[in-house]
Amino acid sequence: MMHDIKLRKALTAGCGFLGLALLLAGFVGGKIAADGVELPQGALSAFLTSCPQALLVAGCAMALVSLFFGNLLLHGGFYPRTYLPYLIIIPAFAFIVLFVLYPMIEIVYLSLFKGNLINPTKTFVGLKNYNDIFFVKNDFKAALGNTAVYTVAVVVFLIFFAVLFALWFFQDRRINRFSQTMIFSPYLIASVCTGFIWAWIMSKQDYGLFNTLLKAFGAEPMKWLESSATAMPCIIFVVIWKNLGYYVLIILAALKSIPAEIYEAAQLDAAPRYRQFFRITLPLLSPQLFFLLITITISSFKVFDTIRVMTDGGPGNATNVISLYIYDYSIIRMNSLGIGMAASVVLMGILMLMTFVYFRMLERKVHYQ
Repeated sequence: MMHDIKLRKALTAGCGFLGLALLLAGFVGGKIAADGVELPQGALSAFLTSCPQALLVAGCAMALVSLFFGNLLLHGGFYPRTYLPYLIIIPAFAFIVLFVLYPMIEIVYLSLFKGNLINPTKTFVGLKNYNDIFFVKNDFKAALGNTAVYTVAVVVFLIFFAVLFALWFFQDRRINRFSQTMIFSPYLIASVCTGFIWAWIMSKQDYGLFNTLLKAFGAEPMKWLESSATAMPCIIFVVIWKNLGYYVLIILAALKSIPAEIYEAAQLDAAPRYRQFFRITLPLLSPQLFFLLITITISSFKVFDTIRVMTDGGPGNATNVISLYIYDYSIIRMNSLGIGMAASVVLMGILMLMTFVYFRMLERKVHYQ
């Protein structure tokens, strides 16, 4: 019996992976044929371009076989009614394939070419674009480092201040009700508008609000956004100021959902406040903190509009992040779309790896009520 189950599992997994590989090969072969791309002669190129339709049909057949063996393994027999759930999820699955999987495959495909927006598959270069961004061009490493600094700072400070302000707002006082509205208001402002507002406030010109105040007190004006030492901290401050209210409300709602009886029991045991916080509050907030960690990390890696408006990656490369790097090489520069797509693939891989690490290392420490 156990041998049959293991065999069915192996057949299910094998047919599934083979079906996905054949579907991917058929898709790529069809793209190559449709775009009229000239590939170097070889067994792989001949396999992809020989008959992509047959590869697609074979991939679909293997996927159906995998579905059959998986259903057989799950229910121990062939029952047609058990396939009804698969029919129900077809619209959602089609949406994911069309708007998630297809763009991901297209980005990887375009990263193997040299071209522009008009002719993206102008010249096949293989892995040369990846070699360029990692070993030839230094600006990608600078963008990657800036993105890492920005992400770590935003994640740490946003979560820290979200918990801190949520604990402050937890007390039912009139000033706190007003403060909750005020701290959430910046989140309602568009990121582009936020960038323009703070670019004016931090401008080195005479109309800049910060420098106007410094002059009023007899201090020397500062180059807030024009200095590599202060530009990134200013960007981080603006992003935290804009998004803090949203995350504060999430933590505050989680705090109010904690049963008061737990704190009453801790007070009867004469547990000090700091121990109640570390032994009760933080563990019960761990689902929300885990959610914040993942969402803030992903949004930080994809930051674009605020930096684009305030500094445009300058001065030099001081605030140039991966998203700006992709925009620059994909749209602004000529015949460098492949480099931008290669950077996009690297960004996609980093986000997938970090999400996987988060779930593997931290999910087991999350305490669900």
